[in-house]
Amino acid sequence: MREYYHSVTLNKEKCKGCTNCIKGCPTEAIRVRDGKARIIDERCIDCGECIRVCPYHAKVAITDPLSKINEFKYKIALPAPAILGQFKNLKSCDKVLAALKQLGFDYVYEVAKGADIVTQLIKETLAIPNMKKPLISSACPAIVRLIQVRFPNLLDNMVRVESPMEIAAQMAKDEFSKKYKVDKEQIGAFFITPCAAKMTSIRNPIGNEVSHVDGAISILDIYGQISSYLKVPDNTEQLQKASSSGISWAISNGESRSLGIDNYLAVDGIANVIPVLEEIENNKMSDLDFFEGLSCSGGCVGGPLTFENGYVAKNRIRILAKGINNNPPKTCEVENVKENMDWDLQKNIMEKPVLKLDEDIVLAIQKMETLERINKELPGLDCGSCGSPSCRTLAEDIVRGNASKLDCVFELREKVKILAEEMIELSDKMSAGREEKKNNEKT
Repeated sequence: MREYYHSVTLNKEKCKGCTNCIKGCPTEAIRVRDGKARIIDERCIDCGECIRVCPYHAKVAITDPLSKINEFKYKIALPAPAILGQFKNLKSCDKVLAALKQLGFDYVYEVAKGADIVTQLIKETLAIPNMKKPLISSACPAIVRLIQVRFPNLLDNMVRVESPMEIAAQMAKDEFSKKYKVDKEQIGAFFITPCAAKMTSIRNPIGNEVSHVDGAISILDIYGQISSYLKVPDNTEQLQKASSSGISWAISNGESRSLGIDNYLAVDGIANVIPVLEEIENNKMSDLDFFEGLSCSGGCVGGPLTFENGYVAKNRIRILAKGINNNPPKTCEVENVKENMDWDLQKNIMEKPVLKLDEDIVLAIQKMETLERINKELPGLDCGSCGSPSCRTLAEDIVRGNASKLDCVFELREKVKILAEEMIELSDKMSAGREEKKNNEKT
């Protein structure tokens, strides 16, 4: 396995070097050099912001094709609750869940059911005395990786409970195995994902060695097929079992509201999450109990692999949730998960180091001093025209040997101006020399 696996990748043939992507990247993971973008693996958190803003569709999320389910004898679909917000005039969740079985899955198990369990586990965590506050949700893998890269001091605040996706995968395999008396090794569980970050978290899990999910299929890839099935007259078995709270995890503040607490803060959109994390890091929110940060606007319904407008989908989820009367999980269900499944993180969530200036600490300090000097000499406009997201990152790229000061258009203009003045001066001197030579010849 690669040290850094990423679902978000670049199609260089489509890239026009427009620099749109570098401006919105929250971890400054993209550069444009020689007319093409480049993603820095160590900095990328697979949030998908570059996918949204690229006008040429040069940034793509790699997920599994539907055909991958055929590698397993038995196939389970794990639909994210966000999928329910993608379809207009949907009267019943069962219709969408049944459509997944038409696509070749033997069983459907809602990730929202896993969210119901995780809700109870987080409630128990919040009740632990002297717990470091605010407790930060670990449900969004892009936010977890953002904290690893930019806010490592907050790693101890993270919820140490597995994601609803991972809990649902284990519960689904356990239920299917017992019901049909089959070996779990023959069962493949596939997440129907609204985002690229989930694909990455399956390949490179955070906090545990391996994922219990066997693949991820984009909502976009199967949206059309599901839509076609929804036009067929109703003849649907009852599959929807999650509570309204579990379904609501698809939208911003859904997780927080499910906890039944008042002292929480829910923020969606990664550009909005970052300044809040900065305040938490500066100890300005120590009186807060819980912080829910979601990378996508509106929550998971706004993921880059969804079809519908995120705010429209959010409203649909809200309406659907009102009509669901399923009870939250019983105590025995929660205890079964705690006793028989991997529900908590076995490994510490570690800081994700970005590129060092140098392995030698002395040279690294010298390069940092050079970086600061170059940064002061640059105009400080952070226009991105140089192919770096800011003047400081350009200074860093120069120190690393990946860029030149003349990549800055303002520095280049000044250099051209100086060269033009020198050429004029040289031309005047040459003209004067020729005149002097002519005068000498005459005399």
